[in-house]
Amino acid sequence: MSNTASVSELVSQLVAHVSQGKILEAYDALYAENVVMQENNNPPTVGKAANRVREEQFVGSVKEVHVNRAAKVLVDGNKAVIEWVLEFTNQDGVRLKFDQIALQTWENGQITEERFFYDSGSLVQG
Repeated sequence: MSNTASVSELVSQLVAHVSQGKILEAYDALYAENVVMQENNNPPTVGKAANRVREEQFVGSVKEVHVNRAAKVLVDGNKAVIEWVLEFTNQDGVRLKFDQIALQTWENGQITEERFFYDSGSLVQG
């Protein structure tokens, strides 16, 4: 994954990796050391190491992925928005479905900020 690629190309690489279940590989390659990530209005998590722990926790909570796709992708300059459609069974055997919007800022070929928006009250058990 090249730092000379356009943001559109990098977002396409990210979507391809995540859609194939390679979330941690995508994270390692495409997120900056000083990345700031935030879910809804929760306090942001700062730094690649701290955010990788969060990513590992999420990946570890998933028993089986049923749907993990980017329904829509918009890129404008160094900003990207991805609408993720997710459906998975967690380790407790509960099948969950939800839509999530990821708003990203890219600098020098890596994500420096990412904020996720979703309605946690709308999680649907399938």
